[in-house]
Amino acid sequence: MKLVDNVIRSFKVAKVFRENTDKINSIDFSPSGETLISCSEDDQIVIYDCEKGTQMRTVNSKKYGVDLIHFTHAKNTAIHSSTKVDDSIRYLSLHDNKYIRYFPGHTKKVVTLCISPVEDTFLSGSVDKTLRLWDLRSPNCQGLMHLAGRPVAAYDPEGLIFAAGVNSESIKLYDLRSFDKGPFVTFKLTQERECDWTGLKFSRDGKTILISTNGSIIRLIDAFHGTPLQTFTGHLNNKGIPIEASYSPDSQFIFSGSTDGRVHVWNAGTGYKVCVLAADHTAPVQCVQFNPKYMMLASACTNMAFWLPTVDES
Repeated sequence: MKLVDNVIRSFKVAKVFRENTDKINSIDFSPSGETLISCSEDDQIVIYDCEKGTQMRTVNSKKYGVDLIHFTHAKNTAIHSSTKVDDSIRYLSLHDNKYIRYFPGHTKKVVTLCISPVEDTFLSGSVDKTLRLWDLRSPNCQGLMHLAGRPVAAYDPEGLIFAAGVNSESIKLYDLRSFDKGPFVTFKLTQERECDWTGLKFSRDGKTILISTNGSIIRLIDAFHGTPLQTFTGHLNNKGIPIEASYSPDSQFIFSGSTDGRVHVWNAGTGYKVCVLAADHTAPVQCVQFNPKYMMLASACTNMAFWLPTVDES
């Protein structure tokens, strides 16, 4: 089945999960697309089976809180940032709810966390104006970059370079093998006036970078030249929350939540809005992601919704 406009418009909510009592602040699909993990401000981590459309397990993180959760490459393990006690990153075995390792170093809230697509390394960035590079096998930071402001970061699909967005106005690209030499290119963009950058993502083909904000604007830029390609607007964000924008697996469509509980979809190439998907979301939709392998979409407010297409294009 191909992702085309009328398939996207046909997406309907197939299942709603109401496991959480507070807003879901982060979600992540496993690379296989078989499972989805979420974390919430009620300190719960919930794991879902995407094939069966069922909830598999709930893990509590009452002591440290939980945000920015990501599956690692090993089965049944995840990393997440903390919302209580300290700003360490934690490596969790989901199978027995035990922490494998802590990664201390940041002195303020961690606001960006991403795992390498190819190896057991990850990047973290904090309001303390540093980016840190880690290896899952060691509690010691493998690399440290001091920046001029609050960072957002992302790996490219090959895991060879990473992008750091700084101060909501510049994107610096680093080679992972020689990041200590500084960025090999810096793209200067017009500084955001009304909002801050809250997330970066590379498209799966590595050609574009998607910039999420805590306002009602999403930007798409060329990953090689830094030229602005599209600005996506029309979704509501009147609460200043970091609403996630994400790509479809073929990089052709852009999805975003909104504070009015709906999901907005644009064509990445033309910037044209394809549709607005209405769900039973009663609160702002902060997280939206498309499954990397299956034809399904997940969106989350305090509830988690799984979406499936209702037309057959085969």
